[in-house]
Amino acid sequence: MPWCFLISWNRVLRTEPVLEMSRQFIKNIHKKLLSNNWYTLHNYTFDFQADDGCWQQQKREVYDRGNGATILLYNREKRHIILTRQFRLPSYLNGHRSGLLIETCAGLLEGDSPEHCIKKETEEETGYKVEAVKKVFQAYMSPGAVTEIIHFFIAEYSPQMKVGKGGGLAHEQENIEVLELKFDEAYAMIERGEIVDAKTIMLLQYAKLNISCLTAK
Repeated sequence: MPWCFLISWNRVLRTEPVLEMSRQFIKNIHKKLLSNNWYTLHNYTFDFQADDGCWQQQKREVYDRGNGATILLYNREKRHIILTRQFRLPSYLNGHRSGLLIETCAGLLEGDSPEHCIKKETEEETGYKVEAVKKVFQAYMSPGAVTEIIHFFIAEYSPQMKVGKGGGLAHEQENIEVLELKFDEAYAMIERGEIVDAKTIMLLQYAKLNISCLTAK
């Protein structure tokens, strides 16, 4: 029996958890820094064991900008939500007509906990000061090339929580517009192609399925 097949058959019989198994199929990891102008871009070379049991050398470029958090603010009584709109150069370069994307409030952790980060970003971007935030899930957003994990939150807001105008930080050259929309209108904007940001679509879908006060007629 071929050696590669024996290894492959042995893998089928293993009983370790999948996450533990995955560590056994990659070795000889080497990285070369390509850029650290803003965040870091590395070229990785590694050996990977394929499904047939044979080892193959692979190369990948990996961009590391840290992890982040995002939040959907909603008002139970009015069935409204808070979103933002800002210019995104990569989207503009890849076909978006204006580059102005409608998004949920978000930011990078930069050493903070996800909860602390999203409370800070909410106040900076939207002007609302929220204390009770709920994490609903987390996800890799572009796992083929980017290391980033996004932590997804929801929180209720009210007019009394408004402590500033929002808009982001001037020294970070942020120019953020705050939008208060009816939930049903925002959800319909996905189908119309007016909301095309992945994290925003994910949180709106979560709300559609799980926050009954927003969808009750």
